[in-house]
Formats: sequence, structure tokens, C-alpha cells
Amino acid sequence: MRLLDTNNLKLTTFITKAPEYAILSHTWGVDEDEATFQELQPPSTDTHLKKGYIKIKRFCEVTRRNGYEWAWIDTCCIDKMSSAELSELINSIYK
Repeated sequence: MRLLDTNNLKLTTFITKAPEYAILSHTWGVDEDEATFQELQPPSTDTHLKKGYIKIKRFCEVTRRNGYEWAWIDTCCIDKMSSAELSELINSIYK
């Protein structure tokens, strides 16, 4: 499982047990506005200007204030370029 560190917005992969985390459930905007997994590796100046990145940053601020160090956000915690990862995630949602 990949989680976003709410302090520095860096992604970390947890192989065994993941820590507690907050989940952002939202409607996606236009694809060009969302910040993807690839765009956070590391984020460029252009990524910082995207509406989706600003949404992620604000969510992490709220998450930290509520006592969580980690967050899961589908737009950036899933590598949508990997069909295996995407398929695994979709199947796990129903479990």
C-alpha cells in the first residue's frame, strides 16, 4: 500500500502493515487538473499549480490537524500506469 506523508507530501510504500491513515474521497476534476502518482515523483513547479495538487496539500493540512500522519488519495497513491496495480486496487475495494 502506498501512502502520502502529510508532513512533506512524499509517497511511501508499506509492504506489511500500514499505519493508520485518512482517506480522501472526492470527485475527480478534469484529468489535467489532478495530480498523479508520476507527478509527485517529485512534484514540479507545474504540478504545484494544479487544482488537484492544491486539494491534496489542503487535505494533508486538515489530516495533520486531526492527528494523522498518513493519507491515501486515489489520484496520487495509485500508479494508474500499472494495469496490475490498478486491477488489484479495484478488486480490493470490494473486499
